[in-house]
Amino acid sequence: MNKVDVAEMIIERKRSSGMTWAQIAEAIDLSDVFTTSACLGMNSLPRDKADKLVETLGLPQEAAIVLSEFPTKIFSQQVPTDPCIYRFYEIIGVYGETLKALIQEKGGDGIMSAIDFEMSVEKVPNPKGDRIEIRMSGKFLPYNRW
Repeated sequence: MNKVDVAEMIIERKRSSGMTWAQIAEAIDLSDVFTTSACLGMNSLPRDKADKLVETLGLPQEAAIVLSEFPTKIFSQQVPTDPCIYRFYEIIGVYGETLKALIQEKGGDGIMSAIDFEMSVEKVPNPKGDRIEIRMSGKFLPYNRW
């Protein structure tokens, strides 16, 4: 059993149970973004959280071992060498499927517009070191069916 196998089992159990990523995350006491990413194989869960997830979704115990293993974050990429731009590629590589899953779960089958779109970048003081906060807001565009 590997991360792909476990991700497929989680997606099937999520689908059949009707649970949302937020409900799954609440059950293990983590954020929906991180939980989704871990469930899709791009992050690892602490063993106690993995055990709770397995219990919540009724997965085989072996899945908890896999969920707690460190992932190999491989994604198709042609990355610029500028460090700042590279980090955005890394973020999308690691969290892109998570964002898509959450956008579609919350909005339906569609995308966030990059045309009707707003973004802000702020430097926020933090005792652990200043942070960069990026806020993006794009109109939800449902896919048409015909």
